Amino acid sequence: MAGPRMTLTTQLVLRALLVDPAREMYGLEICAAAELPSGTIHPILARLEGIGWLESRWEDVDPREAGRPRRRFYRLSRDGVASSQIALARAEASATKLARLRPGLGLAGGAR
Repeated sequence: MAGPRMTLTTQLVLRALLVDPAREMYGLEICAAAELPSGTIHPILARLEGIGWLESRWEDVDPREAGRPRRRFYRLSRDGVASSQIALARAEASATKLARLRPGLGLAGGAR
């Protein structure tokens, strides 16, 4: 299965989800954990879900009673955990190689 483009934001989202892969998180929690602004992660989550790395579900709550919209919870699938770890390791190795070839680009430290 082909993985997503490993942009820095994708890497940050995956790292946030890998802290506790079995835990379900909703969008704003993922934003906070990845230190990304609101609205940045939903296209990434949709791509990850589309390739089977994520599972999602809507919470079962009445928005009027809760006083807020329903939340959609995400968590890595079993395959997603392994695929994410491999993809992140590859991205880090690529950034390290590039940093050795082109010192001064600052990519190795920026890949987190």
